[in-house]
Amino acid sequence: MIVLPAIDLKDHQVVRLRKGEFHTVHQVAEDPLQTARAFAAAGAKYIHMVDLDGARSGARKNEAEVRAVAEHSGLKVELGGGLRTLADLEAADAMGVTRMVIGSAAVSDPDFVRAAVERYGERIAVGIDAKDGHVRTAGWVRDEGLDYLQFAKSMESIGVKYIIFTDIDTDGTLSGPALGRLEALQKAVGCAITASGGVSSNGDLRQLRDMGLYAAIVGKAWYAGAVDLALAVEEGGDQA
Repeated sequence: MIVLPAIDLKDHQVVRLRKGEFHTVHQVAEDPLQTARAFAAAGAKYIHMVDLDGARSGARKNEAEVRAVAEHSGLKVELGGGLRTLADLEAADAMGVTRMVIGSAAVSDPDFVRAAVERYGERIAVGIDAKDGHVRTAGWVRDEGLDYLQFAKSMESIGVKYIIFTDIDTDGTLSGPALGRLEALQKAVGCAITASGGVSSNGDLRQLRDMGLYAAIVGKAWYAGAVDLALAVEEGGDQA
């Protein structure tokens, strides 16, 4: 299982939120590139980055920071937040991003996802962010009234191979991942699934690994000192 340490960016700063609520935003590290290099030193091969400004408004502000990490950290960058058009994907590609995550736009414009997959193939992932099993968009603010499993099936049907599932109820809480919802998602689709939200310990990561998930994202738990990233990478196995 691939372990992806995370950097969330807002106004050029490394921040964290609790349950996706913007009023909880707080800075957790000084410099994105230095933070990414610390991840690389622990053995990570990938990094999950989110442009929170882009996720909320569609206007990305943190391209310089993403480019610096892509070019100088030695990590493969997975980027989400504000990727809503083919031009946005082209910009991310030009920044050196390895995998591009489509979130809100996957709900509003599935034809865009289809075009993105046709053009970029397995470099495209769809981020499914859900609260109480209902898909949320626009930086987790808007309830779309969609069941997350049905939405995942619709994405698989148009060629999506990678799904990043974030359980908003657990994100940033250090309360443990949403194992039940992840298991249901595994049964519903054949996509490679990345778990996001709630990881609180190396034990949680072992559970996700033993479920057979493709990857897991580690955010607050690393910043809080609750996860040994080097151990997580070692126990995760092949990080290619």
